[in-house]
Order: sequence, then structure tokens, then C-alpha cells
Amino acid sequence: MKSLFVLIFLTTAVSGCATTSTQAVVTRALPVPYQQGVYHTVLKGETLWRIAKAYNTDIKKIIDANRMPDASDIDVGQKILVPGAKKTVRINLFSPVPEKSKKGYIWPLKGKIISYYGSKIDGVKNKGIDIKTRTGHPIAASRSGKVVFCDSKVKGMGKVIILEHKNGYSTLYAYNAENLVDCGDYVVQNQVIAKAGDTGRATTPSLHFEIRKGHEPKNPYYYLP
Repeated sequence: MKSLFVLIFLTTAVSGCATTSTQAVVTRALPVPYQQGVYHTVLKGETLWRIAKAYNTDIKKIIDANRMPDASDIDVGQKILVPGAKKTVRINLFSPVPEKSKKGYIWPLKGKIISYYGSKIDGVKNKGIDIKTRTGHPIAASRSGKVVFCDSKVKGMGKVIILEHKNGYSTLYAYNAENLVDCGDYVVQNQVIAKAGDTGRATTPSLHFEIRKGHEPKNPYYYLP
């Protein structure tokens, strides 16, 4: 009798249910549908951007898979599903980040990403990335090129600069407090072309940055170092 009692107790504990009836199993809430991938445990100093680059995947896929309301807000110890990944990757935070990507671009400024490519701002799809900074922070040319557009009253974007590069590419810099170049100017990579601000639809000092191929916006994530 004692052995039977122990067996019943263990069966109940393993099942995790208050009852073992058939009805209870049927009405139990179904788990979230499984999605292939691995869980990455966030370590100190890691960002979602760096994690996505380490796993060679689109940051938006990670955001969608984890239903993140704020992609810039992740915590140490948090487990993040990386869809499509087959094994966990160790991120070396101490290796120097190259100043220039293999495709020839650099960051126009460094700061916290507050809006990613493909996310929506006031119902409008973001065609680039928004980088938080401080008013007056220098904005550098991501790549050498010619200034083909320079205006101070573009709807939703405020003060804007567009640089034309080789092979049909161009970069756009918006929300500027002040533009420091004029149409027709030729600028070199890392040259300061504007000062950051909060013009246009910006709600905080930031830079709206785009990379385009012809008229088609590209995800800057694939071009920046």
C-alpha cells in the first residue's frame, strides 16, 4: 500500500497538474507553436544588433519571433530566440569593431538604435534606421560621394542631405539640426556633413539614416560594420 501511495505521488508531481483526469489534459492550454532556432542568453554588453550580426540573421526576424515591443530594451540573462539558428554562438565583445565594412560604409554616428529598418513610425514603414544622439552631435558621411540633395523643409524628415555614391547607391541623413554642405559638394568618408537634431517627425535628437540602391531602400544592417 505504501509503494502504491509513493507511485501515485510521483506520477502527480511529474505531470504538474492538480488532477490526472482525461478531461484536464484535453482542456489544458496549448503551448506556443514551436519555431526552429536556438535560445541565446544575453550577456553584459551585448545588443540585439550585435546578436543578429553574430548569428548572421535579420534583426527584424528576431524582433518578430520574440514579439519585442522595444528592441533596444534587452536585459542581461534574458533568453532570446534566434530563428533559423542551429547552434548558439559566442559573441566576442573584446574584438575591435572594424571602422569600415566590407562594402565600404561606416557609421555616420554611434548611438542607441531607437527604430529599426522595417518597423513602423506613425503607421509608416521605416526605410532606414533611427539612431538616438544629442543635439548638435556631428554626423559623418558614411561613404565618399556627391551631395545631390540638401533641403531644410522635407515633410516628416526636416533637414535632409542625400549623398550619391558609386554603383547607383546613395545615403540619406535626416532630422538634422543643421546641414553643413551644399548641393554639388563632393565629400569624403567620415567628413562631418551635418549636426544632429530633432527636425521633421523626430521626437528626440536623432539621426534618420538610409542606404538606397537606385530608389530602393536597403537594410543598413547589411552594409554597416
